[in-house]
Amino acid sequence: MSSKLDNLPSLFIDNDDDLVTFCHEIKDAKYIAVDTEFVRDKTYYAKLCLIQVASPDAIACIDPFKLNDLKPLKELFDNPQQTKIFHAARQDLEILYADSGSMPMPLFDTQVAATLLGMGEQIGYANLVNSYLKVTLAKQHARTDWEQRPLTDEQLEYAANDVRYLIQIYPLMLDELDQHERRDWLKDDFAELTNPALYEVTPSELWQRVSGNQKLRRKQLAVLQELCIWREQLAMDRNKPRKWILADNIILSIAMSAPSSEKKLANIRGINPATLQHNSEAILSAVQKALDKPESEWPSPNKKRQLTKNQEATVDALMSIAKLKAMQHSISVGAIVNRNELEKLIIGEQDLSIQTGWRHNLIGQYLENFLQNDISLSYSNGELSLTAE
Repeated sequence: MSSKLDNLPSLFIDNDDDLVTFCHEIKDAKYIAVDTEFVRDKTYYAKLCLIQVASPDAIACIDPFKLNDLKPLKELFDNPQQTKIFHAARQDLEILYADSGSMPMPLFDTQVAATLLGMGEQIGYANLVNSYLKVTLAKQHARTDWEQRPLTDEQLEYAANDVRYLIQIYPLMLDELDQHERRDWLKDDFAELTNPALYEVTPSELWQRVSGNQKLRRKQLAVLQELCIWREQLAMDRNKPRKWILADNIILSIAMSAPSSEKKLANIRGINPATLQHNSEAILSAVQKALDKPESEWPSPNKKRQLTKNQEATVDALMSIAKLKAMQHSISVGAIVNRNELEKLIIGEQDLSIQTGWRHNLIGQYLENFLQNDISLSYSNGELSLTAE
């Protein structure tokens, strides 16, 4: 399958005037494809290095390093009449939201849509392109340092291809979704992706991400919480990865021992001398702040869900029903529900994704009917089936 876009040269935009012109030229397109290149291995905040945009008639690689104002692009992204197409959008959206304070909407994520078309849970872009367009993408620039300048023609072509084929795949996916009457199923998924709360960090909750926190008592968790809040703020202020400020294993050890002096802090195995030199006072202050908190303000540990053996068996039965219905609709079961959510369903938790939208229509209602004894799971002639009671 060929398209005029296959051989269309991409523009390289490195000045404000060209950006204004390009955005004006594509502003009336019904949809555009978007991708970004970024680096974040040495910084707290991801550094946006390149923005690729394609309409059905034009392709551009936009260099944010050279531009004074990305407002024309932001206005494009804010246009409610123009669909913005991404593949595996979450990281791109996080970066664009942090950079501009707004979300590109309305949005269409081809990776999410592919799950409803029987293509697995997280199909890669190269496999998607090959599946729809029979094009094999080059891989030699997959690990490019996009911060370097100048970028070579080959690197820019590699980047442009991330939207060159994405814009072509979109109408093909829409047709296929419409054939299965599944286009509307994606609304809730896309709404979740564009919810700003998904990309906002809550420092007071970061202790839950520290591996090993379940070993701590509540008072120790209070120390861990304060240390994580301090570390996060310093990481943001210095624009350094949080683990460069203080590694998780060290922060956990400090929380466990709650040192009251620099000497005791220095005795913690693995702590960096530079950390002691520059941050010991702040660390000890965070420890003391936590110790001074009343017990009512200590965090509660994340309790491991304990199911009875009968409940575990019921979860197995629910998963069998989920797999059966997913198979009947040629959708990967992992795109619909996982065991963790089924465990939550068993113990009566609410507001689960399986209880709303297309997931409920496809599978959730059958799980509920099974739990209410309205249907049963049967095995006959080598096949599973659901039978009304």
